[in-house]
Formats: sequence, C-alpha cells, structure tokens
Amino acid sequence: MTTFTIPGQPVAKSRPKFARRGAHVVAYTPAKTASYENLVKLAASTAMRGIEPTARPVALSVTLNLQVPASWSKKRRAAAVSGTICATKKPDADNVLKGIKDGCNGIVWTDDAQVVRIVLEKRYSETPGAVVHVVEVAGEAAP
Repeated sequence: MTTFTIPGQPVAKSRPKFARRGAHVVAYTPAKTASYENLVKLAASTAMRGIEPTARPVALSVTLNLQVPASWSKKRRAAAVSGTICATKKPDADNVLKGIKDGCNGIVWTDDAQVVRIVLEKRYSETPGAVVHVVEVAGEAAP
C-alpha cells in the first residue's frame, strides 16, 4: 500500500502531562511527542499523496534506525551498524511505535485498531530515522 521514511532520531511517545491552570487541571501532550507525531503525519501525508485512508485491516512493518552514539570508537560504531551490537538502549521500540501509529491515524488508516500484524525492528544506523511499510491484509474488518 505505502512505504515512507520519517527522518531524524525516533522519539518515544510520552505519557500525557498534567498542569494546573487556575482552578482546573489540564492534560497536555509533551512538546517532543507532539513534534514527532507531526513529523510522522507529514511523512505519511507525502507518501499517501491524496489517497484516502484505508478502512481495511493492515500489516505494519517498522524499522527504527537509531543514531550510533558519537562517543563510540570507530570499531564499536562499525560493529553497531553491522548489527553485531544490538540497539538495546532507549527509546523503547514499542513506545516509538505508539507515536507512529497515532501519527498515521486518519492519513494511512482510519484508526490504528486496524493494525492486525506488526513487525518491529530497532537497530543502529549512521542515518537515524524510521522506515514504515504498510500493506492491506486479506480479510475484512470486524463489524
């Protein structure tokens, strides 16, 4: 159906924050999370180019490419990029996935509940970003 790349270091979706505004308490999305979701929306909109969001079940494949720490030696950096060193540090892959799924709502699919299959990989790369691949799945959505 579509494939797109979200540039930059992947960002985990944070929990909502709460603040007191006079006599009321309000919930808000942290700026870093909102900014990343907007970046996802922009990348998804560009990839969809006017195609309507699907209402069918979809399979989602996401590869998270994390920036190799600059402080690492050349040897360690090469090992990380080749996959010998796994990306076991933050951000958590599932929390980044939440932000990507929310950013695709209303653009790629009507609701992220339609995602019925997920393949998620987190690895180190010289070029940070997230590669998202979405395909419709055979079968129909539950009524």
